[in-house]
Amino acid sequence: GDRLKVRGDRLKVKVILLLTFLLVGELVEPSLSTLSFAQSKSLADSLYASEDYSRAAETYLQIIETQGTSPDVYYNLGNCYYKLDDMSHAILSYERAHLLDPSDAAIMENLALARGKTADRVTPPSELFFVTWWRNLVNSLAIDSWLILALITFAIFLIGLLVYAFVPSSILRRVGVCSSLLAFVITILSILSAFSQYRLLTHRNYAIVMSSAVNVKSTPSEGSTDLFIIHEGSKVEIMDDTMTDWFEVKLEEGKQGWIPTSAIEVI
Repeated sequence: GDRLKVRGDRLKVKVILLLTFLLVGELVEPSLSTLSFAQSKSLADSLYASEDYSRAAETYLQIIETQGTSPDVYYNLGNCYYKLDDMSHAILSYERAHLLDPSDAAIMENLALARGKTADRVTPPSELFFVTWWRNLVNSLAIDSWLILALITFAIFLIGLLVYAFVPSSILRRVGVCSSLLAFVITILSILSAFSQYRLLTHRNYAIVMSSAVNVKSTPSEGSTDLFIIHEGSKVEIMDDTMTDWFEVKLEEGKQGWIPTSAIEVI
């Protein structure tokens, strides 16, 4: 846990703001309604820096519920839960931060730390090299960065076409064609990467086990056969959510079964 770091504001903490709220005895919830997002986050960061992790977590949660969120908010919330030794909520928070900014290496480092403290040790099956390459490419930038890159390269593509069409120099025309082709390829890759991230954000079919231990069933019924047990902090893919109180889930190593909806929380 020593490697965990709070994010944002460079931790030049607004201690006066924190002390003011503590001295006047105001509750966090009504206080946040009078503050901007940045001020609310500074208050939560101050609580974290003073090692009041429970109140810091409550404040980050209220920010998410009332003022919106960001990768840093989920990252810092995960740090609070990590310090409180609540690994399931820490992993859930880091996973949500990763969804918002998959290019952030620090999020993945802390997620790996939290996963290392869970009971289940999962070894995902090997995958084809181009699947790994594509996932790493998609996660190399955040969605807004991919869209900006797509706009820039599309503009280069158009400029290259204009050079080819109107510049008499054969050398410049060749440069225009080559730059247009390269820019077009990058534009397509950028759009596809942004779309892939958008689908992950809007089709959230992964979840984290929140119960200490769950018996995975062969059918969506308490009386069915127990297939295996999974523990808190495990990541599962939701394969079927059509039942009212049950999800069919798939583990990273490929095993499948049914668990109660109350046992997991969707990322």
